Amino acid sequence: MQCGKCGAQNPEHASYCSACGNSLAFSGFMGEQVVYKNYAGFWKRFGALVIDWMLLSILNGICIGLFALSFGAAMFSGGLGAIPFGVTMVFGFFTLSLCLNWLYYTLMESSTRQATLGKMALGIVVTDNDGRRISFARANGRYWSKILSGFFMCLGYIMAAFTAKKQALHDLIASTLVIDA
Repeated sequence: MQCGKCGAQNPEHASYCSACGNSLAFSGFMGEQVVYKNYAGFWKRFGALVIDWMLLSILNGICIGLFALSFGAAMFSGGLGAIPFGVTMVFGFFTLSLCLNWLYYTLMESSTRQATLGKMALGIVVTDNDGRRISFARANGRYWSKILSGFFMCLGYIMAAFTAKKQALHDLIASTLVIDA
């Protein structure tokens, strides 16, 4: 099997390229189309989402605790007005939480591992339609497209259970696939 990243020849049963370490999750080229062995199914993707959600909830909880602690210390000192400072703290937490979630998904999925910690735990990776690692820009587009996937009772996410390549709406928008590593 030829590696799509470096072009090295590998045994047909190999999971990773012996030259560059790239995942060989596809069986080869048929003309211009890549044929994959296993697309990650809905429940596997959902499990990864739950793991990521729990991790991010813990990190966001730590942030809330730090913000609440600093708010309490500022109020105890009596130097700040409660309402303006409280609004600033809520806005600051919201901004920090949004940035934390965005950077987590975007940086992890565009990294050499091609997966968040939840996806790594379940053995799945995010690739482009040709089986290559996605760029930061594509991971960014994929992240923000998840807003559309969440509209209308999360039908964009549920699509992954019914499409041929197990793609959710945000995968279709960003031209990405989630496959078994």
